[in-house]
Amino acid sequence: MRKILCSIVILAFPFFILILSHLAYSQANLPADEIIRRSQAAFYYPGTDMKAKVLMKLVTKDGKERIRDLTMLRKNLDKEGGEQRYFIYFYKPPDVKDMTFMVWKYPGKDDDRWLFIPAINLVKRIAANDKRSSFVGSDFSYEDVSGRGAEEDNHSILKEEAFNGKDTYVIKSVPKDEGSVDYSYKVSWIDKESFIPLKEEYYDKRGELYKVFTADEVKEIQDFPTATKRTMKNVQSSHRTEVTFEEVGYNNGIGDEIFSERYLRNPPQKWIR
Repeated sequence: MRKILCSIVILAFPFFILILSHLAYSQANLPADEIIRRSQAAFYYPGTDMKAKVLMKLVTKDGKERIRDLTMLRKNLDKEGGEQRYFIYFYKPPDVKDMTFMVWKYPGKDDDRWLFIPAINLVKRIAANDKRSSFVGSDFSYEDVSGRGAEEDNHSILKEEAFNGKDTYVIKSVPKDEGSVDYSYKVSWIDKESFIPLKEEYYDKRGELYKVFTADEVKEIQDFPTATKRTMKNVQSSHRTEVTFEEVGYNNGIGDEIFSERYLRNPPQKWIR
């Protein structure tokens, strides 16, 4: 019996080596579009839904800070890269308390975005051409919150290199519609293992470095790599926004009905607590 098992192992071993070699080759020869697609899936689509407490710190050039506390809800309506819904509720400071923001994300076309401003009891629709505007005074744009479609840019691999101890793909992404964004191109350092973007550099229309995004801390939460600390810095103004995700949970069973204008005005207490 022992001889038979040894024979099976010996015969099977080359096939295992072949399979592993094929996987390694496939991983090493991924096209740029596929790398970006996987990165979008890892960063924006983990789980069927997500809930998190978020601390947003806005820091000026001279070190003055403003803090925003909020809850973020996200639900996938489709497979990776498909439709999504986002709901964000602001707790503080007082000037944004009870403000809500909602996104209906669509693949291949402009997203729908709404902002409820309680001070004037107004639901404001964010126009498609405002997607690169500042999100509530931060260095992130409205588009940064829910992500940019991979198909909106032309992607190319610049090189592969180590970044903060991780092997990464360095990808250049050039918008197909130059007039739809406030930058000329973006360079991303994407972790080869998790596909989380560890760093992104945005270059303005003159080709000068404009903003830098970094994933400062990545943790495994329910088996999903999650960037729990993130920073976006405007290197031209020296203003930055630091974001910390706390109490992150996936696959919570969030209902579709939450992502409606009704709940923009009356947020569901069960989910924003």
